[in-house]
Amino acid sequence: MNAKAAPAALRREAAALREQLQSHNLRYYVHDDPQISDAEYDSLLRRLQEIEAAHPELKTPDSPTQRVGAAPLAAFEPVRHLQPMLSLGNAFSLEELRQFDRRVRERLGADAAPCYACEPKFDGLAVNLCYRDGVLVSGATRGDGETGEDITANLRTLNAIPLRLQGSAPPHLIEVRGEVYMPLRGFAELNARAEREGEKVFVNPRNAAAGSLRQLDPRVTAARPLRFCAYGVGHLAGWPEPDSQARLLEQLRHWGLPISPLLEVAFDIDAAIAYFQRLEAQRPNLDYAIDGAVFKVDRIDWQHRLGSAARAPRWAIACKFAAEEAATKLEGVEFQVGRTGTLTPVARLQPVFVGGVTVANATLHNADEIERLGVRLGDTVVVRRAGDVIPQVVRAVPELRPEGARQIRFPDACPACASPLERAPGTVAVRCTGGLVCPAQRRESIRHFASREAMDIEGLGEKLIEQLVARDLVRTVVDLYRLAREQLLSLERMAEKSADNLLAAIDASRQTTLARFLYALGIREVGQATARILAGEFGSLDALMAADAERLQELRDIGPVAAGHVHAFFDNPDNRAVIAALRGAGITWPEAERATGELPLAGQSWVLTGTLESLTREQARERLEALGASVAGSVSRQTRVVVAGSRAGSKLTKARALGVEVIDEAELLRRLQYNAGL
Repeated sequence: MNAKAAPAALRREAAALREQLQSHNLRYYVHDDPQISDAEYDSLLRRLQEIEAAHPELKTPDSPTQRVGAAPLAAFEPVRHLQPMLSLGNAFSLEELRQFDRRVRERLGADAAPCYACEPKFDGLAVNLCYRDGVLVSGATRGDGETGEDITANLRTLNAIPLRLQGSAPPHLIEVRGEVYMPLRGFAELNARAEREGEKVFVNPRNAAAGSLRQLDPRVTAARPLRFCAYGVGHLAGWPEPDSQARLLEQLRHWGLPISPLLEVAFDIDAAIAYFQRLEAQRPNLDYAIDGAVFKVDRIDWQHRLGSAARAPRWAIACKFAAEEAATKLEGVEFQVGRTGTLTPVARLQPVFVGGVTVANATLHNADEIERLGVRLGDTVVVRRAGDVIPQVVRAVPELRPEGARQIRFPDACPACASPLERAPGTVAVRCTGGLVCPAQRRESIRHFASREAMDIEGLGEKLIEQLVARDLVRTVVDLYRLAREQLLSLERMAEKSADNLLAAIDASRQTTLARFLYALGIREVGQATARILAGEFGSLDALMAADAERLQELRDIGPVAAGHVHAFFDNPDNRAVIAALRGAGITWPEAERATGELPLAGQSWVLTGTLESLTREQARERLEALGASVAGSVSRQTRVVVAGSRAGSKLTKARALGVEVIDEAELLRRLQYNAGL
């Protein structure tokens, strides 16, 4: 470091250069109104780099020179979002969009006339930016909605993302949600360069954007043509919440964050549909990929009233464009065996480019669908990417059928274990009867059981599971808890440290929660949300196992199909034996020994806001649900208690306005201990 302090003139020049560069970034990325050429911008940046190199004490965290240069990472660290990043529900037709509007008006009341904030749905990667007192402190991927990957160093390389918010009084703490995407022109240039240099080309702009952001070396990300568009806010503290979605986005733009120039407010559902149709016509002329439009109830207070379901807000929906289609040849059909034993026919296709990707495989769903399509081996078929994501065969072209085209027939026995197949009356699924003797079902069941959302056995990946099953070391999930160190060391590429780490992870998984355990069992129709409902309503596994289908159907969000699957699972003596063996292997969880109606917090709606110090948000939610409470994502008049951690924002304000009881973390811990009988 230069021991001599920088002259005052250089300090002033560095400050002026930083201000100039930030202003030009704002004009270019936010206002789409560049004032200087790229060469002039680069000249200003080089001058600032020269000054900071000579006088490192003049560097600031938000200097434009600090966007590139961080050392490569060994791995991405997990980071918890202050507020969950929910997914959006989808509408695949204008009628489904109208149904969404009807649901909104029914929930708000007969006199409600909602307006909708309308934006294009970018086909990129959702990210969460956290600014503290106006300075970017972290950035993360969506992940599972609760926890993402820390990609701060990579996001700092994007000129479209301000390192410091504009204005003199930014919020104390704000999470900005947005999409990172790659413009089509930049995507074409990136692939052209890759082809010239003999490197692998990207399939589509979305994959290119996602791959660029997940580089361990930020310098690679910096070389990619990435853009950012803000579309919302998660946590907000130290700033009054705007009264509408459109004003919220305009405030983000005022702070220097790019928002979509195609943002509009539709005054009713007909205007929203007209926006969708205009956007679809405009789609081919845009320099970025979009796959639909997003519609959000504009009034923020109505968003709070509508709240959220388990996975998505009730006040927003994505309406997808009609899927793209292409014709190709059906060369063969393979039958895959899933975790529950269901056989799924998968079409092997002559590769075809459709919806931005090359498709070589597509689902045929089931035997009834094959019969409905009338498709045969050798046919020309039309392939669609459903929702621009899942490839499926939508119809055959019989007039192009070649001679000798053969019918598609399901096998007589399971392709994985040769066990007989069965199809229950009134159902479309063909299933293997092999159960735990079927290696395909075993592999999938073990993989699901060990997944992060279930028992969270770190290090138990697919290749290792394949070896354990192939060598017959693991026949059921119970055998995971009987593995010996010597058995693991006999496996390929298994070093002593890896074996010890895996055994430690297996041992750690013995302490879990009832909701995680239920999800890990792989019961049909029981996802994470349903598992939490079952755990919260019954409080104990024994009470749940004793419940009949009628009792299960009484629960919220549990329909007759799911209730039937849950009852059938626990009524099966083999499944009960596996559960008993798992409990005998030491798997435990905090379990209330009372029925739901007798739990101390039964029927109460709680809301968590702000940052908790001694518990994670997930831990607090699980402990509250174990006592019978439901934990909601928004405050309403039905909310019983709001737990306000540090830096609580708009939810705390709304709770006080509604007269809802507000407690701090210390009081939460006291009530948890008291109600648990500790």
